[in-house]
Amino acid sequence: MTEDRSPAAAENPEGTAAGDQADEQPVKGRKNGLYGEVSDELATSMKSGWADTELRGLAPVDQAPYAAERRARLSAAFPGERLVIPAGNLRTRANDTEYSFRAASEYVHLTGDQTEDAVLVAEPVDGGHEFSLYLLPRSNRENGEFWLDGNGELWVGRRHSLTEAEQLLGLPCRDVRKAADELRDAPAAPTRIVRKYDAGLEAALAEVLDEEKDEELKTFLSGLRLVKDDWEITQLRAACDATVNGFTDVVRELGQAVATSERWIEGTFWRRARVEGNDIGYGSICAAGPHATTLHWVRNDGDVRPGELLLLDAGVETHTLYTADVTRTLPINGRFNALQRKIYEAVYDAQEAGISAVKPGGRFRDFHDASQRVLAERLLAWGLLDASVHDVEKVLELGLQRRWTLHGTGHMLGLDVHDCAQARREDYVDALLEPGMCLTVEPGLYFQQDDLTVPEEYRGIGVRIEDDILVTADGNENLSAALPRQADEVEAWMARLTG
Repeated sequence: MTEDRSPAAAENPEGTAAGDQADEQPVKGRKNGLYGEVSDELATSMKSGWADTELRGLAPVDQAPYAAERRARLSAAFPGERLVIPAGNLRTRANDTEYSFRAASEYVHLTGDQTEDAVLVAEPVDGGHEFSLYLLPRSNRENGEFWLDGNGELWVGRRHSLTEAEQLLGLPCRDVRKAADELRDAPAAPTRIVRKYDAGLEAALAEVLDEEKDEELKTFLSGLRLVKDDWEITQLRAACDATVNGFTDVVRELGQAVATSERWIEGTFWRRARVEGNDIGYGSICAAGPHATTLHWVRNDGDVRPGELLLLDAGVETHTLYTADVTRTLPINGRFNALQRKIYEAVYDAQEAGISAVKPGGRFRDFHDASQRVLAERLLAWGLLDASVHDVEKVLELGLQRRWTLHGTGHMLGLDVHDCAQARREDYVDALLEPGMCLTVEPGLYFQQDDLTVPEEYRGIGVRIEDDILVTADGNENLSAALPRQADEVEAWMARLTG
């Protein structure tokens, strides 16, 4: 990283956008920067001699009409109320470096935009709402912001002008540096904000906000994503296709992973995510050997040993921020041993039962119940449950299978890996499935290394199989079906890739 970057944003009050102070006073340099004061001659030179780079005649982004329809549904749900949906701010990683920015899903869903510090505002009017998007304009070349400010365009790259953004997003755009003042000065109206994304805006509006009402807004926006439209389904297909490529990359490079560690697997999949998408959709779980019994093993610092299993749970996030969520459990040497295959096939059968239960009009929890029943039956047949319990109904009633199945069998999928998590229970886990819903089916069996209730040969084996399932008008579609699932198919696929 270049040493002399001087982020003025670090000196701004919390919640204000970069460049606020630059309009009123000189941008300060880094305390220990190599350059001192800027000469008048240099400042004058930097103001001129630049070509006009304004982009004209831009076509709207593909999701613009879909976002407009979502905003209409939001407006209808909250008549007469002002609604504030922030994108979020950059978060400091250390000193003057930040984590990569990922816009809030609620904001992205309603705008199609991914800009940090931005805010969508729905202003109540007769008959609905007028929506405005607050964004940071192009850097000001008159006051030096574009080359002296750490968030100026010569440091972090060009951003769209407000006029360009209006063409792309189909929304009137305003200067985000004025957002807090304009919202404070707006005519009195009930106001709600999506919390936890912009502390500065929350502070500015604190006197008119109500936490319970804000939670209602978040709940509604989460539920708004339950049924995916046609454009969203194309994004989920693309995410799954890229994820299949990432798994293929990993199998091809298992030899390097054996020579190094789980980190090689993590890096291999991440490379594919960055090439074909925006990023990984969540922390990749690259769990080799006994690490596969830890549900969210993201340290990925263990050995990869032939003869053991690799549980890889990973998903590519598209450039539009929709993610896949897929898991395969792979024999590191390319062949399952007898016990590994027995456990794997039990999980496969459980997943098959679960996928078969995904259909319009079925209960959301049906696929979970179907998968758990299969696993409970196998655990009984293997003699792993208490000898006094012989009835699968009793096992399920008491939840005894959960010692080894541990987690729920799936969740909604979309902009978030656990999408719609804040939706009402009656709209989600207690609801009926509808065409356009997309969910995961991911049963597993996990035998901990220190579990003295199972034979020693079981200990340290973890298996999960996960696919992304779209509810269709007449059943379902497995969006990640291009990845083999049956044990024989997995072995043959690995042999083709590594042979």
